[in-house]
Amino acid sequence: METNSPRPQSFKGVVVKTAMKDTATVEVSRYVKHAKYKKYQTRTKKYLVHDPGNTVKVGDTVTIVGCRPLSKMKRFKIASA
Repeated sequence: METNSPRPQSFKGVVVKTAMKDTATVEVSRYVKHAKYKKYQTRTKKYLVHDPGNTVKVGDTVTIVGCRPLSKMKRFKIASA
């Protein structure tokens, strides 16, 4: 029997911080419409992302995907830089 596991979450964002060992902070923006006022606005959220070897630099656009919990705050890893 085949089990269809769902695809992990993936986002595109910009690296804003690389000060930690094997970790980068990625800011993901999304464009949403306000429910009451019908005006579009940009919402941003920062994710801690696993980056083995510190390969990315600040300002890089990266794709991140969900993975098993790697620490208290890290739930994503870098798929492509």
